[in-house]
Amino acid sequence: MKKITIAATMFLAASALQAQQNVVTINAKDAKHTISKNIYGHFAEHLGSCIYNGFYVGDTSKTIANTNGVRNDIIDALKKLKVGTLRWPGGCFADTYHWKDGIGPKDKRPAIVNKWWGGVTEDNSFGTHDFLNMCEKIEATPYLAGNIGSGTVQELIDWVQYVNYDTKSPMSDLRKANGREKAWNVKYWGVGNEAWGCGGNMVPEYYVNEYRKYATFMTDWTNSDKIFRIASGSNSADYHWTETVMKNIPTNMVEGVALHHYSVIDWGAKGPSTTFTEQQYFTIMKRALFMDTLVTKHAAIMDKYDPQKKVALVVDEWGGWYEVEPGTNPGFLYQQNTMRDAMIAGVTLNIFHNHADRVRMANLAQAVNVLQAVILTNKEKMILTPTYHVMEMYNVHQDATMLPLQIKSNDYVVGKEKLKAVSASASKNKDGVTHISLVNIDAAKAQEVVINISGASYTNITGRILTSKTLQDYNSFNNPAAITPEIFNGAKLTANTLLVKLPPFAVVVLALK
Repeated sequence: MKKITIAATMFLAASALQAQQNVVTINAKDAKHTISKNIYGHFAEHLGSCIYNGFYVGDTSKTIANTNGVRNDIIDALKKLKVGTLRWPGGCFADTYHWKDGIGPKDKRPAIVNKWWGGVTEDNSFGTHDFLNMCEKIEATPYLAGNIGSGTVQELIDWVQYVNYDTKSPMSDLRKANGREKAWNVKYWGVGNEAWGCGGNMVPEYYVNEYRKYATFMTDWTNSDKIFRIASGSNSADYHWTETVMKNIPTNMVEGVALHHYSVIDWGAKGPSTTFTEQQYFTIMKRALFMDTLVTKHAAIMDKYDPQKKVALVVDEWGGWYEVEPGTNPGFLYQQNTMRDAMIAGVTLNIFHNHADRVRMANLAQAVNVLQAVILTNKEKMILTPTYHVMEMYNVHQDATMLPLQIKSNDYVVGKEKLKAVSASASKNKDGVTHISLVNIDAAKAQEVVINISGASYTNITGRILTSKTLQDYNSFNNPAAITPEIFNGAKLTANTLLVKLPPFAVVVLALK
């Protein structure tokens, strides 16, 4: 029998430890793609109390401080969040919305019944001017969703002229008569929404002809980078839709193709927002992580027809979807926001970062009081959700250069199923600071992560963390700061290697200089 030396024993022990560790390898020398700020977009639909009694309380409100009817606390919060694009007015609502009903004197505007969301009657007091002026206040880029379901080509091109023309024209004259001298110059336009569903129940072969017709009249022959037209894209894994759109719409007629994917346990039984089990949590994380497969496969189809990657993949609806809160209108889609939602946000943004070559816009559904909201309101009160805090922590990646990485991760196991426990992304900003975002989705186990970085050197590290006592924790109107980011001291830097200890269900952002 051979003797095992002390050195050999130590080597074997080190190898065993390495096998059990999570290892992230970052190659800073291969960085070339920019993480667009527009990945940090949001969605504001006329749905429930997202707009009315959410963003907008009316300029006659005596109890809530506002600017032209928009809550000042929301303006301040969204400016801090550094919102990329803000998509409006829908969603399903977009294809029943006629924009001319929402301009001019408010007491002369016709009412509309919101047939998609609760059957409520709206007075159209929040319209084009209100939305675009609000975008200026929160420093977000507007993204208008055009009506090709119940609208006409003329209606859409009139809207383009109304908001974008500075020269004399019938629509720019109308805008000026309504109090806005200078054009807003809106770049991003959706040509329909969910054309496969509430936008008209179209088949893709029919939709591409409708798209080409509308897109032709929205701009001149050269486009000249003035308008970014986004085609209604796939419902999750409908790869045939993307294939049909990319095959039949020339790349000089489309700048973006949409994708919608929600993290849902089951469309017939979505489960509660706060009293969920670990199995329900696991299923939601499985759905959230499926985004990586979706982006990879849709991008591969796009590469066939657009190898130069001129056309962006625009994930303009994503997030967690649960049963509404007990006692609330089922058509209003109001749900609480827990640490589970923080996990969804963290892993999804990491996926978008790592596919920055093709994903150049995304819009969380939705900004206020609907689905995975970043803000919840109740009369004068307002709270920031765990999702808000993740997006605020992550916004250091905006317009930075993505650093490619590889991950070897331990498994998070529930029953007979398993998922990778650790998610990560990294970038380097214009000031030379490297940021690394890490998520541990494991509900019970901490994860030790070794991060090896080549092509860069650092001497200083700082960090922030978002976590809580239980996955079901959330910020309430009685305790609005129950979950907030804190300083993270669980990372050690030795040369170009980091050792990071992630608690269970935690989101961490590190800054290296």
